[in-house]
Amino acid sequence: MKKAYRIGIDVGGTFTKAVLIDNATLAIVGRCAVPTTHGDKRGVAKGVVDVFHAVLDRSGVDPKDVVFIAHSTTQATNALLEGDVAPVGVIGMAGGPAAELAREQSRIGAIELAPGHVLKPGHRFIAAEKLDERTARAAVTALRGEGAGVVVATSAFAVDDNAGEELVRRAAAAQGLPVTCGHEMSKLYGLAARTRTAVVNASILPRMLDTAAMTEASVREAGIEAPLMIMRGDGGVMDIREMRRRPAMTMLSGPAASVAGALMHLRISDGIYFEVGGTSTNIGVIRNGRPTVRYARIGGHETHLSSLDVRVVGMGGGSMVRARDGKLGEIGPRSAHIAGLRYAAFADADRFAGAAVAHIRPKGDDPADYVAIRSASGDLHALTVTCAANILGYAKPGMHAYGDPQAARAAMAPLADMLGTSIEDTARHILRRAADKAAPIVEQLVAEYDLDRDQAVLVGEGGGAGALVPFLAERMGLPYLISRDAEVISSIGVALALVREMVERLIPDPGPDDLRAIRREAFDAVVRMGAAPQTVEVTIEIDPHTRHVRATAVGAVEMDSAARSAVTEDQARAIAAASLGMPPEATCVTASTDRMRVIQAALADRHPVRVVDLEGAVRLQRSDARVQTSTVELVVDAMERLWKAAERPPEIVLLTGSHLIDLAGCASFDQACAIVRTELEGSALDATVVLVAMGALRR
Repeated sequence: MKKAYRIGIDVGGTFTKAVLIDNATLAIVGRCAVPTTHGDKRGVAKGVVDVFHAVLDRSGVDPKDVVFIAHSTTQATNALLEGDVAPVGVIGMAGGPAAELAREQSRIGAIELAPGHVLKPGHRFIAAEKLDERTARAAVTALRGEGAGVVVATSAFAVDDNAGEELVRRAAAAQGLPVTCGHEMSKLYGLAARTRTAVVNASILPRMLDTAAMTEASVREAGIEAPLMIMRGDGGVMDIREMRRRPAMTMLSGPAASVAGALMHLRISDGIYFEVGGTSTNIGVIRNGRPTVRYARIGGHETHLSSLDVRVVGMGGGSMVRARDGKLGEIGPRSAHIAGLRYAAFADADRFAGAAVAHIRPKGDDPADYVAIRSASGDLHALTVTCAANILGYAKPGMHAYGDPQAARAAMAPLADMLGTSIEDTARHILRRAADKAAPIVEQLVAEYDLDRDQAVLVGEGGGAGALVPFLAERMGLPYLISRDAEVISSIGVALALVREMVERLIPDPGPDDLRAIRREAFDAVVRMGAAPQTVEVTIEIDPHTRHVRATAVGAVEMDSAARSAVTEDQARAIAAASLGMPPEATCVTASTDRMRVIQAALADRHPVRVVDLEGAVRLQRSDARVQTSTVELVVDAMERLWKAAERPPEIVLLTGSHLIDLAGCASFDQACAIVRTELEGSALDATVVLVAMGALRR
């Protein structure tokens, strides 16, 4: 059989890393890293091109055998942070009584992208009654004369009728100006937020168009004919055509790549993930096999840009130790990378014979309390969180953070002498200070997403994971695991990520027709973006507070699974038992579909559950649940009995085939039934449906 491969490329702050993955077995067959090309005139795209050439050359793979290539990008985020944006002109439109309000809502004030970088959009408004080719052309000409390099077309009711925005698009295109239309960015009402989102997108459009053209041309010149996909900030990928239209969707695509790796490579269903780099750590939540997503805020303003709910901590594996007046101080925010120093833990122990503490400024305006260790020969090494973790044994062999514990001890000795403590106590104090920055965020996420503490496994990703996560988990009394291939998990995530699209509508009382329509719209969107129709799954959620209905569709660009065998029942029980922390013989299969097994353990006070699919992934995990088996024909009756047995609306997940239908957000039984009837439409009446119910159920 002819081999086929997938390439994933992650653009990091220091290195751009690529992995080459066998499309059939998903085994990693090649990896490579090059310095991220921040200073190149082509920006980080140059590194993307360099690394995919390098990984192919080293692996001896024919470019024609690559069936999928995707990369994350920092360019959208960096462009906004650095103020490297194009001047934007906004053309607002509305008619009748809404015109005056729309005039003000489409006039977007200055947006502070970052300290010292402000985007000030120009503005014109056209009453709908006067909108035609002539007035549209005149408005574009006026904005262009004021310096606008890109245009936003925004109409009050474009989510229902986008003809006005499209007319302005044609007028701007005739004058050679790129355009973002408000309806392209969101289907939600709320002209101000929709317009602001379009402005952010438009501001980076010219730069991203240039990057996309250069990257795609280089991929094609290399002989790769597969679609070029780009990582989105919400954990999915989109094709390069879609990126040209909505580049702002790539914001936070780096953290999203590591989450995609946890979902697809590690098959995590629930947990708190840590992407631990050298300088900072991204922390977020995976729930029911999906990352938690929210709308991004830019310059303090709400947008309709979906991105991962990521909390960033200014501390990582390379964060440097600080000390003043004989006392240990803060950890970071500067790292060894910023200071241009090697970690002491990765040096030779002999180098630190006769070494002494030196205080340095990593950057010119930093305080001079950062600790480095000066060897007898005069060279400097950084003392870091990673060094402390090596001394105390938290960074273990096989982890990317594992170095030479003896070298770390030798380097830590001069600081311990200065502080008047032991080497071990000094290292422990360093890790405590580092954990102090992360622990409150974990507690906040557990409370915010109502996580069971026994489900809150800490998932360590990134090269620095072994330096922080084991100690933090011990301190908080939580389980943890470190990703396989943690140092390239983001590249793996890019290579395995699914095409994703979310469609959201404001529907006060959604009925089956409404749900069917939004489901179809999401399905069609991911197919247009390159997903194979047979792989697409759509999840519908209803927010009873905001009355928003959200359909999230995910699907794979064709992936060969023939070489991946299904797990047996014994293997599935072993996987569930490991997740439950008990022996396999204490578990049993209580229900199943043709693609998933429901495995439970009977404890004195509860019945924890794990749902394991045929590929061995834990798709759902709960600390206590009731499980029932029904059919498509009878499932509504079964749901009604559970609903009546609950003291409040229960949390119910239905399993059918390989699909999970989460009804947790439903405020009423009728609403839950509408979703179920939509999701099961066309299914055989005797098809199996398993109900997993959580919450205040009377037993």
